[in-house]
Amino acid sequence: MRKILIAEDDQKAGALLKTYLEKHQYEVTLAQDGLSFQSEFSRHAEQLSLVILDVMLPDTDGFALCKVVRRRSNVPVIMLTASSDEADRIVGLELGADDYIAKPYSPRELLARIKAIHRRAGIDVQATPRYYRFVGFTLDLLERTVTDAAGALVPLTGLDYQLLKYFVEHPGDILDRSMLCEQTRGRDAGPLDRSLDVQISKLRLRLHDDGKQPALIKTVRGAGYVFSADVSAVPA
Repeated sequence: MRKILIAEDDQKAGALLKTYLEKHQYEVTLAQDGLSFQSEFSRHAEQLSLVILDVMLPDTDGFALCKVVRRRSNVPVIMLTASSDEADRIVGLELGADDYIAKPYSPRELLARIKAIHRRAGIDVQATPRYYRFVGFTLDLLERTVTDAAGALVPLTGLDYQLLKYFVEHPGDILDRSMLCEQTRGRDAGPLDRSLDVQISKLRLRLHDDGKQPALIKTVRGAGYVFSADVSAVPA
């Protein structure tokens, strides 16, 4: 089960979160007020793996909805709040919430918390793959190697490997330069920092990807890069 019900009255924020989680293979239902949340919860309570509740809603609050959830289910609950008041966090946790996250939040942090809660709850999440395969190449996460269609090792530096790993984990996603630098170097990229572009050029060369007309790692002008190959993840 990877079905999440979210109560969020901010339509734009809810849509962005829904899109982000769906890219990570979650099925997401949005409710913009307490009434629609209760309707969706009544219909799908047995199928849900997680509930996310915004504390502030137009017709009720997340605390009241947490009580509704706990009367019927032990499904994990994450509370979202714009308040930094410790009392709000304590009330939510005492009502049965499993975690609390303050707005504004990073979608990646929320995703990490969702995965952690699912692990603790013993909810089946996607099996961690060992291999990623794309256009004749195989990336082995255990051995930290890449081989071509003939089985020959592709020479990669540590940074090459980290960059390629992040690309194959997010095929089709537009990844901005700051995100890629953070994932591979642990820091943001300055406006004049071209080291990432140089690294991507080298990675393209190692993967026989034409730098002038790349087919694997494409540049999205003004946005970042996208790994355009079809990728299959294979468990160990």
